[in-house]
Amino acid sequence: MRCRVCQKRMAARIIGLCAECLRQGNETEFIARIHPPTRRPFGLPETVPATPSGRKCNLCANECRIGPGQRGYCGLRENVNGRLVSHAGVWQVGHVQWYYDPLPTNCVASWVCPEGETSDSSSDPRRRPWHRQHNLAVFYEACTLNCLFCQNWTFRLAHQTPHAMSAAELASGADDRTACVCFFGGDPAAQMLHALKTAEIVQQSHAQPVRICWETNGNMNPKLARRAAELSLRSGGCVKFDLKAGNDNIHRCLTGGSNRRTLENFRMVAEMGKSRCQPPLVVASTLLLPGYLDDVEITTLAEFIASIDPEIPYSLLAFHPDFYLQDLPTTSRAHAERALARCRDAGLRNIHIGNRHLLGPVDY
Repeated sequence: MRCRVCQKRMAARIIGLCAECLRQGNETEFIARIHPPTRRPFGLPETVPATPSGRKCNLCANECRIGPGQRGYCGLRENVNGRLVSHAGVWQVGHVQWYYDPLPTNCVASWVCPEGETSDSSSDPRRRPWHRQHNLAVFYEACTLNCLFCQNWTFRLAHQTPHAMSAAELASGADDRTACVCFFGGDPAAQMLHALKTAEIVQQSHAQPVRICWETNGNMNPKLARRAAELSLRSGGCVKFDLKAGNDNIHRCLTGGSNRRTLENFRMVAEMGKSRCQPPLVVASTLLLPGYLDDVEITTLAEFIASIDPEIPYSLLAFHPDFYLQDLPTTSRAHAERALARCRDAGLRNIHIGNRHLLGPVDY
């Protein structure tokens, strides 16, 4: 459909506004009304609780103030008689599933990680024959954001009957063939204490080094982000940040939250990564959402990354219609090539188009 304000550009039906009109920032009240109805079917809190006298949760950028009987935005923490109770996300229990992913894997960072190579030619001393290894893929069933375009949205269906296990139980899934552990979801940001404990147990219990990696929206508490990055730095792993939009208003519209904390944590981790060039500590990715992740947004993100370090790997990922944005088209090949050119113009030197098999032939 066409933008209801300018009538010029494409807009998703549930949003009704195009990227350019969102960037002008005149529709903040409208944006705030988009997300509550999308959370209701899954029994999740419709807005970030902000009860002045509520118990504050500092685990992510939402910084929920949870009143009696209320739950935090992620759905995992509740104010019970004035006491903040975590139903998951602490070392005793996490809402999580795991599986073995053969190497080389389809990881966002596989194109810059030694574990993604298809030969044993890597000079990395941690490297073992890839055909005898696998990745422990850890999928957390919660998130701190509410992305309307979520490509893994079905984790919300597990909210009422989650898969629960302790950090120790999860860590036991890492066997002698496990080369790396990747925490994703959902998002590990909602259950960082559980994930960090799991990673520490894996490191302590294995004689062979195991890479610790993260794929995240990056809006966790900065202290937790630093701990995660330190584990990855020591183990040869990476932190993959999903940068969803450069403009904060567009980010709020698409995800229900600000991008401020994500960008701050990205900068912090990228600065830490300057002490280790190979493999890179930080990797960025962006889903090329038609009509919203346009030339302006990609240029904004690329210039931000390049201002920190132009060598940071940046993966541009193809979108396929899903969740609440099923009326948008698949990312076109022309869109991806334009985005690639904008990144080069911004000074980035390590750019990659992922999910090429999803790219559509028709531009929009």
